[in-house]
Amino acid sequence: MSRTMFTRSLYQLQNLSRSNGLSLHSSSTNFKHAVLAAFQPLLHSRPYANNPQPAASASSVDQAELAKFAAIAESWWDAEGPFKPLHVMNPTRLTFIRSTLCRHFGKDPFSARPFEGLKFIDVGCGGGILSEPLARMGASVTGIDAVEKNIKIAQVHADLDPVASSIEYRCTTAENLVEEQMKFDAVIALEVIEHVANPDGFCKSLSALTKPHGATIISTINRSMRAYATAIVAAEYILHWLPKGTHQWSSFLTPEELVLTLQRASISVEEMAGFAYDPLTGQWSLTDDISVNFIAFGIKNSE
Repeated sequence: MSRTMFTRSLYQLQNLSRSNGLSLHSSSTNFKHAVLAAFQPLLHSRPYANNPQPAASASSVDQAELAKFAAIAESWWDAEGPFKPLHVMNPTRLTFIRSTLCRHFGKDPFSARPFEGLKFIDVGCGGGILSEPLARMGASVTGIDAVEKNIKIAQVHADLDPVASSIEYRCTTAENLVEEQMKFDAVIALEVIEHVANPDGFCKSLSALTKPHGATIISTINRSMRAYATAIVAAEYILHWLPKGTHQWSSFLTPEELVLTLQRASISVEEMAGFAYDPLTGQWSLTDDISVNFIAFGIKNSE
C-alpha cells in the first residue's frame, strides 16, 4: 500500500462541519493495530529513537525558541500582527477540539458550555488565545508557558472577561507540573512540539499530566516538502505572515513520527485531521489532507 493510500484510509474524516463540529469522525477501525503494523519499520528512523529516554522531569525547553516568542509577546492579541495565522485558524482548531472531546467525554456539542466539570491544561498557551474560548465553553483551564511575558499578557487580557478571568495562568513548564503530580482530563498543546528540544521527553510529560483514559490533543506541522514551501517559504518569506525564522523545517514531525512518539508515551492516537487554507476566503477548514498542518487526538492508556 502506498503512503498516500495508507494516509487517506487511516485518517479519512467524514462529514466535516465547520459550524458545530458534531459530525467529525475518523476511519478508526482497528486504528491501533493498523498504526503498529504500518509504522513498525519507522520505530528506529528518528535519531532519538534508539537513545535512552529522559525522565519526564528533564526539561524539554529550547531557550532559543523561547527568545523568539518573547520578542513578539506584546503582539499576541493583535489580530493583524505576527500571530494573525493562529487567530484565523483558531475557530477551526476549536471545531476539532469540541468535536473530539465532546464525543470522548460524552458531552453535548450543542451546549454553550459542553466542557463544564472538566479540567484542561493549555501547554504553551502564549497569550491565551486558545485558553479563553475553552474557559467560555465551561472548562476549568490552566494555561502554562515558559515565557513570562506571555503569561503576563494572557493574565491582563483574561481579566477583561469575568469568565476568562477564572483561568489559572502560570509561567512554568509541563515537566514542572509533572513534579507537582498534577492531572487533567485533557492536555492540549497546539503548535508547540515543533519548538521543544526533545519531542519524546515533551510527550512523556504531556502523558504524565493526563488522567488515565483522558485526552491529549497536539497540533503541529508535517516535515514535508510541501510544508517547507508553504509554512516557511511562503508564510515567512513571501507573505510575511510570520517573522522569518519562526520555524525550522528539521524540527517538524511527520504524522507517523508523532503517532509513534505518543505511543511510546502511553497515548494512543485515535483521530487526525489536516488544516486547509483557502486564499480566496482567507479561512481555514478541516480536511483529510495532513501533508502540512495537522492535529491529532489521542487517549491516555490506563495505568
